[in-house]
Amino acid sequence: MDRILLSTVAYRSPEEVFPYVRSFTNYPRYTDHLKSVNVHGDGGVGSLYDLHLAWWKLNYTANSKVTSIDAPQSLEWQLTNDIDARGEWRVEPEPDAAPPDAEMASRIYFDAVYDPYSADKNAISLPRFVSLDWVVTKVQPRLLSEAETVVQRLVTDIEDRTTPRDVELTIHEMP
Repeated sequence: MDRILLSTVAYRSPEEVFPYVRSFTNYPRYTDHLKSVNVHGDGGVGSLYDLHLAWWKLNYTANSKVTSIDAPQSLEWQLTNDIDARGEWRVEPEPDAAPPDAEMASRIYFDAVYDPYSADKNAISLPRFVSLDWVVTKVQPRLLSEAETVVQRLVTDIEDRTTPRDVELTIHEMP
């Protein structure tokens, strides 16, 4: 299993941060490859999300399920189709990181564990002469940069900034 674990600080309280990490329907704004999100449920535990992705000549819909919520600290999810993947968004207060003009700060963790070779080869319509192994070798290096982009853009939304600030990311683990 591979793992991506990264974190950053947002200058808001966990109670202010958590609704943003929980709002998967806003995630297409945070990445170029997630085209749309459909939700089946109220966003609570058991809610299912259809994540419509596009990259290169590939289109794919990942199905994600919310498996646990402990607001405002944690939201756990898992993919329910075609690949073994699960993860968590975690939010922890970090008041010492708040700048003088902010009342509070929180550390946001994105943690994803996945097996790229568990992908169902029949689930993805690959162009002729393109193997799943080739796709995995091309996609895998992009996963970390995509996670970084999502977290950086998420912080911009959380802090309600028109101009993004430099967001320092801490990479705790990478594939």
